[in-house]
Amino acid sequence: MSDRYEVVQLDALDRIPVGERGLEWRPIRRRLGVRPFGVNAYSTASPGGEVVEEHTETQLGHEEIYVVVRGHATFALDGEKVDAPAGTLVFVRDPAVLRTAIAVDDETLVLAVGGKPGEAFAPSAWESAFVASALMKEGRADEALAVMREENEAWPDQPAILYNLACIEALAGERDRALVDLGRAVELRPKLAELAERDTEFDAIRDDARFAEIVGESPS
Repeated sequence: MSDRYEVVQLDALDRIPVGERGLEWRPIRRRLGVRPFGVNAYSTASPGGEVVEEHTETQLGHEEIYVVVRGHATFALDGEKVDAPAGTLVFVRDPAVLRTAIAVDDETLVLAVGGKPGEAFAPSAWESAFVASALMKEGRADEALAVMREENEAWPDQPAILYNLACIEALAGERDRALVDLGRAVELRPKLAELAERDTEFDAIRDDARFAEIVGESPS
């Protein structure tokens, strides 16, 4: 390792379980501190597992390219099936395309790179949320809070990051801080009030009058 470059094997990266369909996130951008673009790897142990979860990039406006590094996957792009053995590149130019990919072979591994054309890159809020959620499931609340607060300090006033921080604070029993951060997130992005209203991670603070006030700010 050098202060000018770093080398890491894909199989040496952390493998963080995400969701219920076998998806494993292998953080690259966070691990290496990449700033100009988003880059991560995804894997699954068995056929039928996800290697790209179903989503669009409409909110972030990202173009994405997926590289099947190992194994074999089947992509669905707005419902159209695309066979993708190892060595296949799938470039999704339109952020609105609904995409997902399912493994055909054991130990399929996909690399994803993305960013918004013409704009400085900002990390997706799900990255820190995935790390923190995994830590919470292991009972490591202090570490989960530290991850989210470090992210919030690095990218202040990012509404999605504040929202995820509030989720972890609520789960960790930090009611007052959760309400403050949720309130700020909703102030910055009012639509988040609608999400908070049905988000079970806020069940511990749902009986607080301040929560009702925040959710009541949701536009009709």
